Amino acid sequence: MVLKLYNTLTRKKEIFKPLNGTKVNMFTCGITPYDHSHIGHSRVAVTYDLLAKYLKYKGYKVFYLQNITDIDDKIIKRANETGENWKEIPKKYFKEYKELCKKMNVTAVNKYAPATNYIKEIISQVKRLKENGLTYELEDGIYFDISKFKDYGKLSQQPREKTKRRIKNDKKMNEGDFVLWKFKKEGEPFWKAKIGNGRPGWHIEDTAITEKELGEQYDLHGGGQDLIFPHHEAEIAQMEGITGKKPFVKYWIHNAFVQINKTKMSKSLNNFFTIKEVLEKHDPLILRYALISTHHRSPINFSEELLTTAQNSLDRINEFITNLQNTKGKKEIKVEKYEKQFENAMDDDLNISEALAVIFNLIKDTNKILDQLSNNNAKNILKLLKKFNSTLGIINFKQETIPKQIKELFKEREESRKNKDYNNADKLRDKIKELGYQIDDKRNMIKKI
Repeated sequence: MVLKLYNTLTRKKEIFKPLNGTKVNMFTCGITPYDHSHIGHSRVAVTYDLLAKYLKYKGYKVFYLQNITDIDDKIIKRANETGENWKEIPKKYFKEYKELCKKMNVTAVNKYAPATNYIKEIISQVKRLKENGLTYELEDGIYFDISKFKDYGKLSQQPREKTKRRIKNDKKMNEGDFVLWKFKKEGEPFWKAKIGNGRPGWHIEDTAITEKELGEQYDLHGGGQDLIFPHHEAEIAQMEGITGKKPFVKYWIHNAFVQINKTKMSKSLNNFFTIKEVLEKHDPLILRYALISTHHRSPINFSEELLTTAQNSLDRINEFITNLQNTKGKKEIKVEKYEKQFENAMDDDLNISEALAVIFNLIKDTNKILDQLSNNNAKNILKLLKKFNSTLGIINFKQETIPKQIKELFKEREESRKNKDYNNADKLRDKIKELGYQIDDKRNMIKKI
């Protein structure tokens, strides 16, 4: 089966075929680091980390780029409120975000690109848009004229006349026109430029970064569904308005929101959890599991119950891995079947629920013969789980090995049970418990208490 991804641009699943053979250029919109990042940001982080890793699993050579919006109204406002240097605020919060992401096994990003490193490229794009007749100037900045770009609205699939302005400005020519370059204001950071001293608008940052790093066209752009309009719509207008090449991006992938009580989580509604506070209470891999266990195009209702379910699922996987050490029989499970099922699920627009179900079916089927499983087959199962985990990133394989003494007591207890010496079996179970381990007779497993 070939990989199919749902493309927001066409509103259908499409066979994934990169522009350049097996090479994949991939970009996602990163954070605006003016405060602690919340769980919505972590969903974006793990979603596209999962996608990039599965593309590598499939044999693609992936270059994954993510921007950092390190100049923005929110950053300036925060600096004015706290008295901090505006440059230090994004550095501080991005560093925290990156460290927290690493704990959640978000490791696929090849390069993080702060917008302020690309001012030269941003100015160049504004100049070229101006030369192509797509801009006009007002007293506060240079704007993109959406009436001059006939395809405006094709990503969000809304007519141009229905687009609404994000920032009120009665002098704009069209409601949906957006600022490319903001002219200098007193007390705000700015860069010197022939187009006028100022700073970049939000949308132009991303296209300037990707043109520099990935070229005029590239394979895949990801982000939250709230960015479809106006942000990603504006990106298309800017880049295709400069080059005339279509499509600017071949595949647009968007993830759904994280919700609290079925309402979108956001700082403006004050109904959010920060990544930092969640990880102070929970293992990072539990949070990663919770965030990837729902399909990326479906909303997640975030709660303690969701985290508990994730923990229970990971406990089951970890217990299984631990108990694969105790096999000395001759029976075998055919692992190839599960490998094919996993790949078929992931090839279907990253059908994660089906992919995880394959792992739990493997556990269930193996547990039926665990005490009779061959050691070689146990190693093959472990190898397969490691292969799955190269994409999923949810399993910690550096688990504590069951001590030899516990294994011997467990084996002795099994012999007592076979001989129906239940009195001795109970004593051995209690002895194992005293040493810090407990037995799950239903699944024939040992785990640490």
